[in-house]
Amino acid sequence: MKQTLILLSFVSIFSLYSVHLLLKTANEGGSLLYEQLGHKAFGLVGKLAASGSITMQNIGAMSSYLFIVKYELPLVIQALMNIEDTTGLWYLNGDYLVLLVSLMPILPLSLLRNLGYLGYTSGLSLLCMMFFLIVVICKKFQIPCPMEVAFLINETMNGTLTQPTAFASDSTFNMTGDDSCRPRYFIFNSQTVYAVPILTFSFVCHPAILPIYEELKGRSRKRMMNVSKISFFAMFLMYLLAALFGYLTFYKNVESELLHTYSTVLGTDILLLIVRLAVLMAVVLTVPVVIFPIRSSVTHLLCSSKDFSWWRHSLITVSILAFTNLLVIFVPTIRDIFGFIGASAAAMLIFILPSAFYIKLVKKEPMKSIQKIGAMFFLFCGVVVMTGSMALIVLDWVHNAPGGGH
Repeated sequence: MKQTLILLSFVSIFSLYSVHLLLKTANEGGSLLYEQLGHKAFGLVGKLAASGSITMQNIGAMSSYLFIVKYELPLVIQALMNIEDTTGLWYLNGDYLVLLVSLMPILPLSLLRNLGYLGYTSGLSLLCMMFFLIVVICKKFQIPCPMEVAFLINETMNGTLTQPTAFASDSTFNMTGDDSCRPRYFIFNSQTVYAVPILTFSFVCHPAILPIYEELKGRSRKRMMNVSKISFFAMFLMYLLAALFGYLTFYKNVESELLHTYSTVLGTDILLLIVRLAVLMAVVLTVPVVIFPIRSSVTHLLCSSKDFSWWRHSLITVSILAFTNLLVIFVPTIRDIFGFIGASAAAMLIFILPSAFYIKLVKKEPMKSIQKIGAMFFLFCGVVVMTGSMALIVLDWVHNAPGGGH
């Protein structure tokens, strides 16, 4: 638990500091485009680094959202239609459902030209995730400790107690020892190497910061920083509470996908079904917001001097969605994508690029100033995070077989 709190605190503070650097650089550099700042700072290399990092980061985010659709939507449909035998039913195939959802609600929203119109959908998706958090907190006080669950299972098998068969077999919960209901403050295993990249990945909003800053009414750097502080604090609190109460519900038996752990224990639960619907709505409404910076980056890289064209706008949008759908359909697990993109693109967008742009473009501050020294130290931290995380992930790939499932 302390491990999560420490990592969340550091990553959120570092991310907020990088937003400060980015906004100050945008004001000094005279551009509100991430790629343009890269071009002004380092020429074509800087522009390609910014564009490539933005594209990688957001395609990874889109893939994670569509992975949720792929694995959760069939379960929702199955529960709503009360279907037991799913053999041969195309509408319970996650790959088909991802394609259908991408074509119906996601594509029309993604074709919107301005980001401001998507503010309402973003607000709705945030409400859905807040509902998910509330349910996670409530379930902590409703689901007994795994040791007690084992007792209930044993009593059920002996016929002395009637419990839902959704309480899974003993193989689901590894409950040997007396500490299965005791929290561990620090946990280190083969999955720990993915913690920093995944947290870094989850706090990246930097490609959308400048477009939002551009459309902010009464635009000022101070006002945008206040918006960023509130947003980062809200996300920090939601991540922390979800992780804390999810862990305190299942302890060492918690799975990588928290919703799947609840399903294993509770089976068909109405409140859990509503949560699944809320999460699905949240991710579906978030995908168009994520597409915007990818499309903006690709457009600026390839057609920066040309006037707006609906044909080009639509073609880029469809191409992005098609490529992401192929990733979701053919890549078996999202964990390695999270780790790789978090260690590379996310580290670039949070640590390396904002500090490098700041050092290069903000001329009024000397190199020996506290601000420039802080930016150089931040750049050094980014290089350490990127190289260290990538090295540990590669070592994990070499020594451990990739995890299956979702």
